[in-house]
Amino acid sequence: MLTDVTPIKEAHTQYPVAAFIRNRWSPRAFSSQAIPQDELNTLFEAASWASSAMNEQPWLFVYAHRGDEAFQKFADALLPGNKAWAQHAAVLVLTLAHKNYTANGTPNKYYLHDTGAATANLMLQAAELAIYGHIMGGFDRQKTIETFDLPEHIEPVSFIALGYLGNPEELAEPFKSREHAPRHRKELSEFVHKHDLRL
Repeated sequence: MLTDVTPIKEAHTQYPVAAFIRNRWSPRAFSSQAIPQDELNTLFEAASWASSAMNEQPWLFVYAHRGDEAFQKFADALLPGNKAWAQHAAVLVLTLAHKNYTANGTPNKYYLHDTGAATANLMLQAAELAIYGHIMGGFDRQKTIETFDLPEHIEPVSFIALGYLGNPEELAEPFKSREHAPRHRKELSEFVHKHDLRL
């Protein structure tokens, strides 16, 4: 549920872009409102429809609601800078990926790309439901492997904090200032090139 003090950081684009893309951003301030299980399932369903090499769908999602007994082990796997605010999210998700093709066990070169595509689907569907997510690469990789007893062929990719927008004024610095900072992206000319790549 949105609060009247929470900024909605809609992206200002040069060309027309769908609202569900403009409205997606990565907050750190979350309200105490729980995410209903059916809405959470909708996010995972959206993730399942991402494209993937050979339709392998190499992604795995493990999650806990705040209040679950297991929630703390998710929070404890995060680095301190992320744990400080992410522990207040409604749900913490651990994103994992199969490194190999399941049919023959050979390495899948696209497993991270495809898992990223599934995660993007999840985040965009969340924005449609006024649920916001913050993807985190700042976690203790070895602790995560040990805590979740991950086999060698399963790679921890990221954690995601999910929830409804909260009051950024309740955040400590430097997180409060970051919550209010304007959004920006590179100009298209910096990463889009017709015919020839210019680095």
